[in-house]
Amino acid sequence: MARAATVSPPTRLPATGDRSGAALARLQLMVTRKLDGLLQGDYAGLLPGPGSEAGESREYRPGDDVRRMDWPVTARTTMPHVRRTVADRELETWLAVDLSASLDFGTGRWLKRDVAVAAVAALAHLTVRGGNRIGAVVGTGATAGGPGRMLRLPARAGRKEAQGLLRAVAGAEIRPGRGDLGALVDMLNRPPRRRGVAVVISDFLSPPAQWGRPLRKLRVRHDVLAVEVVDPRELELPDVGVLPVVDPESGELHEVQTADPELRRRYAEAATAQRGAISAELRAAGAAHLRLRTDRDWLLDMVRFVAAQRHARTRGTTR
Repeated sequence: MARAATVSPPTRLPATGDRSGAALARLQLMVTRKLDGLLQGDYAGLLPGPGSEAGESREYRPGDDVRRMDWPVTARTTMPHVRRTVADRELETWLAVDLSASLDFGTGRWLKRDVAVAAVAALAHLTVRGGNRIGAVVGTGATAGGPGRMLRLPARAGRKEAQGLLRAVAGAEIRPGRGDLGALVDMLNRPPRRRGVAVVISDFLSPPAQWGRPLRKLRVRHDVLAVEVVDPRELELPDVGVLPVVDPESGELHEVQTADPELRRRYAEAATAQRGAISAELRAAGAAHLRLRTDRDWLLDMVRFVAAQRHARTRGTTR
């Protein structure tokens, strides 16, 4: 499936359309006001995963992790119980930010790259407000015949450090060529770290066979969140006549007659199958899945996701 189309340029977010310090500060202020205004209350992490400190037991519910079974209480009460754990307060959050060439595209309100960088700002805010550390690995498209550039930003605590991380991500140069999402995810597995949160931000257009196994390996040790960035033209084609379509990673150019309803139908079916395969691979890896679109209020979608995770925590579920 083609990955981009030549359409009228979308409005950019201030974070990446203008990489000045003032623009990034405006983005962070918007994120802070929205998240703090809608997510007030006790400390809550990004995911409802277990911590390391033992808490009280409760009766088993369908969907609970059987590895948390409390066998002494189960034997005493003759009813299956699981051990609840208290979430750690001092954790590390690591981001794998995919800035391959397919992210430099958008037909909605923003480019996909803009939404990816804005998600970094929101995740950084959610992390540092709890006193935790945040780090990142950033991957860009490969140069001609060579590997893509991968940047590692060490995990640090504090708002000033989080702002520096955001500036580094926003200033990363997208290069032409296909990126290696699997290699980027695998960078979070090396070196081994204490249990924490790992977030992968990408459009996941690379074949699932490339990144599925590294993601499953990452899930063994960490709670994993996959942030999928999607543009509406990747889901369906508009009826606009002859449309030049280019793959930004390979540079291949095709002219598509979008007035053909059969072609639009087959494109939509292929896009649905592609997104279904991505979702299935993420479920198989045990990752929480958040989809952000360039034509929607990405911040509101993120708030709803975090609120749902908080609700899941109060119910004692892990997913």
